[in-house]
Amino acid sequence: MFSALPRLLPRAGAAWGASVALQQQGLGLLGSQLGSSSSASGALMSTFSAYDVGQSSNIKWHEGAVPTAEKEKLLGQKGAVLWFTGLSGSGKSTVACTLEHALAARGRATTLLDGDNIRHGLNKNLGFSAEDRAENIRRIGEVSKLFADAGIITLVSFISPYKRDRDSVRARLEPGKFVEVYMKVPIEICEQRDPKGLYKKARAGLIKGFTGIDDPYEEPDAAEVVMDAYDAQGKQRSPEVLAAELINFLEAKGYLKGHS
Repeated sequence: MFSALPRLLPRAGAAWGASVALQQQGLGLLGSQLGSSSSASGALMSTFSAYDVGQSSNIKWHEGAVPTAEKEKLLGQKGAVLWFTGLSGSGKSTVACTLEHALAARGRATTLLDGDNIRHGLNKNLGFSAEDRAENIRRIGEVSKLFADAGIITLVSFISPYKRDRDSVRARLEPGKFVEVYMKVPIEICEQRDPKGLYKKARAGLIKGFTGIDDPYEEPDAAEVVMDAYDAQGKQRSPEVLAAELINFLEAKGYLKGHS
């Protein structure tokens, strides 16, 4: 056995040398692969354009697979935000609710976002300071935009007393998607109605910062729709009449027709 060893050693040496060469080639190939992978990774990373928004970092907007126009075509309508603004007791929620029923009867897809209802959940951590009011409107503005982008006719009923907050919501939507509906009802009528007894509490000093009493309401400068409390004959207009007026507006502006 030992006598065959001298003959085997050269072969073993050659095999070992070939193995080393193969390993070196393999390492070289691996290195080149790693290099290309690193370059590819660098190129891939360079294609990402994440950015910061407010307190959120490294985020990027992702476009939906189905464009808004396609969704509107499926629904046979155009998504929009009808923003009802006015004093407490001006009839915002009543008219918005009446309008939603009228639109549903026509087979239209809607949603109704009411100020009191939203404060039961999404905005229950907000009070009524100027800062909290601004955040209240900012949040609901973003929610209403999501619905409108999905082709839904979105009815929003919020006092929203500050013009800058309403204008901020308008600026977040495409032109024509924001319809400001001003419930132009004098405070005297609102106080007479006082459905929740809030004016009495505010007058008694039990509520501070109440809109129209000790906190201002800034009237819209150029609302798309102004809903007057009384007609030309001095007769108070019903929610059904006001809702019908809004239906006519939506039809005339093409909101009740989808994309062809």
